[in-house]
Amino acid sequence: MSDVPILLPESSQTAAESLTPRQIVAELDKHVVGQAAAKRAVAIALRNRMRRQKLPPELAEEIAPKNILMIGPTGVGKTEIARRLAKLAQSPFIKVEASKFTEVGYVGRDVESMVRDLVELGVQMIREERAEQVRGKAQQHAEERLLDLLLPPMRPGGGADDNSARDQQAQTRDRMREQLRSGRLDSRVVELDVRERAFPSLEIVAGTSVEELGSNLNETMQGLFQGGRSKKRKMKVPDALTYLTQEEEQKLVDMESVARTAIERVEQSGIIFVDEIDKIAGREGSHGPEVSREGVQRDILPIVEGTTVNTKHGMVRTDHILFIAAGAFHVSKPSDLIPELQGRFPIRVELDALGKDEFVRILTEPRNALVKQYQALMGTEGISLTFTDDAISTIADFATRVNERTENIGARRLHTVMERLLDDISFEGPDLVEKTVTIDGEYVSRMLAAIVKDEDLSRYIL
Repeated sequence: MSDVPILLPESSQTAAESLTPRQIVAELDKHVVGQAAAKRAVAIALRNRMRRQKLPPELAEEIAPKNILMIGPTGVGKTEIARRLAKLAQSPFIKVEASKFTEVGYVGRDVESMVRDLVELGVQMIREERAEQVRGKAQQHAEERLLDLLLPPMRPGGGADDNSARDQQAQTRDRMREQLRSGRLDSRVVELDVRERAFPSLEIVAGTSVEELGSNLNETMQGLFQGGRSKKRKMKVPDALTYLTQEEEQKLVDMESVARTAIERVEQSGIIFVDEIDKIAGREGSHGPEVSREGVQRDILPIVEGTTVNTKHGMVRTDHILFIAAGAFHVSKPSDLIPELQGRFPIRVELDALGKDEFVRILTEPRNALVKQYQALMGTEGISLTFTDDAISTIADFATRVNERTENIGARRLHTVMERLLDDISFEGPDLVEKTVTIDGEYVSRMLAAIVKDEDLSRYIL
């Protein structure tokens, strides 16, 4: 097997590299409403990463990623912008919450675990790409193995009669192959050897955290009880073909090469989204949670600055991973972070709170708009669900009013309002005689007005 690393599929790699910042923003607009400043910042950061990769190695090594700090209330699109950006760039992406590192004792989780988790995602991403590349060949091998089970090959012998029998069996095999591909053998049952997981080994890497060690120990114990032998199992032809294809894919994919390529992609194009960073801001005082907060900041600092993290797939440098931090900063402010960490997030963007106009657009414009989601869900029951313009406007108005009166949770409020609004239809959907349902402003008011009017009730229900 060749050790030459296979990078992104050429089509997706070329598509990502050819996107200009303006085109990146246009792609993000299909999924996230508003927040032009944040989209512009991440588009520039992504384009700069592509520019850096075209520079001579000695110069590219010196150019650090321009990490971004997003400031804005919850539910305005911070996480969604980062997630969509990573998907657009075919980059390994992980979201972590900074507050998780303060929960147990002085420091809750090992902060290096964010890099290890990113590497695991990178390995999974590359494995899937490689499996896709060899799937055709794997299916051919699996088909031959299945035909051997359905029609065992003749033992080698000699003589003219034997040659004639082999020719006849080859013709029978070809006919059976046609039947297999056309689905006429789907009801037949075959018996094949299903291999259990191999006997596991406990891998302890120097510097492994207690959390990582516990995870490895769990995997070891699971494998220990499952055993490493194979057993006979009967299954229908389609299931057997799927199993054999997966087994052949595993044989054809070089996991050492996958790990090397995954580490390279994580180092060059990985994105880590650190949410709730405002929860660890604060340096005043010498007791209470402040000590833990500053301790977490100092633990995160070397990873953002650039360090080498030991993972079970190899050493990973974080120098060129793009970090996007986000927080509401209601109580604290970015200047409450330690100066060293502030300096590692040179790009600051403020996201706007969402109002009625943005809610109307969120309900209808994005590809995955809430209204489209509910129409598709009800469509599975044969129900044609229609929302009038005044219904959309009224839903947005109710969501805005609840956000103003209670906690402002941004666009997430639309989910609670929509669930309450469609509660009856969702429950009675399968039994409805009239399969065409129109939601208008009057229906929305009838379902929600009483709840919104009673502030105590809306606080619990919406």
